[in-house]
Amino acid sequence: MDIIKRLAADLSIRETQAEAAVKLIDEGNTIPFIARYRKEVTGSLNDEVLRNLDERLKYLRNLEDKKASVISTIEELGQLTPELRKKIEDAETLVAVDDLYAPYRPKRRTRAMIAKEKGLAPLAEIILKQEITEPLVNVAAGFISDKEGLEVATAEDAISGARDIIAEDIADRAELRSALRKAIFEKGFISSKEKDSEKDEKKVYEGYYDYEERISKIPGHRVLALNRGEAEKIITVKVESPDEQLIAVLKNYLVKNNKFTRDALEEAIEDSYKRLLLPSITRDIRTELTEKAEDGAIKLFGSNLEQLLMAAPIEGKTVLGWDPAYRTGCKLCVVDPTGKVLHTQVIFPTPPQSKIAESKEILKSIIKKYKVDIISLGNGTASRESEQVIAELIKEIGGGLSYIIVNEAGASVYSASKLATEEFPNFDVGQRSSASMARRLQDPLAELVKIDPKAIGVGQYQHDCDQKKLEESLGGVVEDCVNRVGVDLNTASASLLGYVSGINKPLAKSIVAYREENGRFTGRRELLKVPKLGPKAYEQCAGFLRVRGGKEPLDFTGVHPESYDVAKKLIERLGYSKDDLLNGGLKGIGSKIKDYKSLASELGCGKETLKDIVKELEKPGRDPRSDMPAPILKSDVLTIEDLKEGMELKGTVRNITDFGVFVDIGVHQDGLVHISQLSDKFIKHPLEAVHVGDIVNVRILSVDIKKQRIGLTMKKLP
Repeated sequence: MDIIKRLAADLSIRETQAEAAVKLIDEGNTIPFIARYRKEVTGSLNDEVLRNLDERLKYLRNLEDKKASVISTIEELGQLTPELRKKIEDAETLVAVDDLYAPYRPKRRTRAMIAKEKGLAPLAEIILKQEITEPLVNVAAGFISDKEGLEVATAEDAISGARDIIAEDIADRAELRSALRKAIFEKGFISSKEKDSEKDEKKVYEGYYDYEERISKIPGHRVLALNRGEAEKIITVKVESPDEQLIAVLKNYLVKNNKFTRDALEEAIEDSYKRLLLPSITRDIRTELTEKAEDGAIKLFGSNLEQLLMAAPIEGKTVLGWDPAYRTGCKLCVVDPTGKVLHTQVIFPTPPQSKIAESKEILKSIIKKYKVDIISLGNGTASRESEQVIAELIKEIGGGLSYIIVNEAGASVYSASKLATEEFPNFDVGQRSSASMARRLQDPLAELVKIDPKAIGVGQYQHDCDQKKLEESLGGVVEDCVNRVGVDLNTASASLLGYVSGINKPLAKSIVAYREENGRFTGRRELLKVPKLGPKAYEQCAGFLRVRGGKEPLDFTGVHPESYDVAKKLIERLGYSKDDLLNGGLKGIGSKIKDYKSLASELGCGKETLKDIVKELEKPGRDPRSDMPAPILKSDVLTIEDLKEGMELKGTVRNITDFGVFVDIGVHQDGLVHISQLSDKFIKHPLEAVHVGDIVNVRILSVDIKKQRIGLTMKKLP
């Protein structure tokens, strides 16, 4: 297989692009580095395409290794023919290779093996040829044997053994397995029945107690739901196939008009289908459905995570983080605009203590002393009661303060982690959590990178997916987001630095240790003094790290050090100076360039690189998250009881699934906009309409207070 050609075809890119990308990956370059600083080489492939290419490249190389291994094994057995070699070499999937290898794969002792040991393989050949001109029982009589341990007592026993050999032979034929798999996939159904509904206390799987759907039509989220319900022993799941029809097709294909062999061969075909082919193909189909569903769920989780990480930060504000609780009290933490902790406190406005008046006085004192701008309230236990206190407090102090409810997902994981212990050695888990509540409002990306992406809670069935594949995919999403935004070298935590292109976790800790020992970095070049950070790591990471107020103004931009000479020539040529760059950027520089191609050639760089340099010089240190919608701030409380059908509200998209979108409308219970209610035009997936973090207008369709369910629509709304 020509891997480059295959990659180009699979990803709809040019072969030259695929070849260049593969070469860069093999040289040890990271995806963010290639996407940002090697656009001329790859033809401007973005990070998403490059990650897909990298994943596909690994699969195809694994496929080629598998082919080589299978060919070698069959060759050692002395059974490799030129035709079989070509079939294996032309196989396009691992499943196809497995089908071709099936007859030669070491098996546990089967009925066919026992029959062969008894010398019945020639009789099986006779039946398969279908050329005899006398009753089969007469021919089989010649295979009767009384050899010790290998007895064949009667002609009927001989025919039975031959049938076992034929059944296994049919089951091992790759072309038959492939054709049957395709037929069952297209014509079969997935069905489920109730097994033990008492285990399903919340009736999560009620829709699957008596359910059936075509295999070819079933969406991924239902596959994963069926798998989970089956694993929890609440339902049984079955692949329903048109067995009689397929057996008839097999018979028609394999059986000739020979009355002496027809019955034995037809019995062998039925046995092969029911005992060997169907169970194996059913497993293959369930596995394929699960893998596709997992890939879809992981992709959706990645998209949701990206939007959450790229949420607009709230800068320049003093924030009071509030981790709500009942018995142990609500933990408060005030952080200044830089994220530095100024004060921590525990108050008890919630049951059982319910010290509301006392808590309000403490809050008023803290808000006045530290000039708090926003309260960041976690949405966990006791959040509703806490919100009521906050809303009343804002009215009592006459406004000037707002609050926002933030998703607590992952906060408890972070609070109990080794990282949180190192960051806040003198805090308990509640104090750490409240600090996290405040900081994730100020800079969602910097705070959320401290948490395992799987624990952030914007996925769908993430616990049912291949965890290694999920971890790799989400790690790539975080890496792309971190590098797209850029990282302040002098303030970034080791957690954040660990996602920068070319920097692993040990190296991130080395950078922080060097910074603590030697003080602020004065420029990017100083990174080369960090132990174990060599030229290759420097090349990969330098462009994504920012140094504010250093010796070199370009160190605060996304211009890579390898392009500094070009940037300086450009600044000089257009009549600017370093001071202009320091004073907020070279506004309007792009309008002065009429021909990027010729200027790039003159400056000794590529056209795309020149465009990126101009963009960085116009807005040095620009944060791409500033283009994202700002979070909705609140000053009064709304409950599910306040909702009425037809009411129009603004909300924030919190999570996206294959079947719809969950929107936070400020009542502690996210409402569901089903995919059918997302748009006035037909859409195949919710991501065509919205992303996590979007601020949307919704109308209340239904409210079920008992089940705490809210139905929403976005149809006929702006």
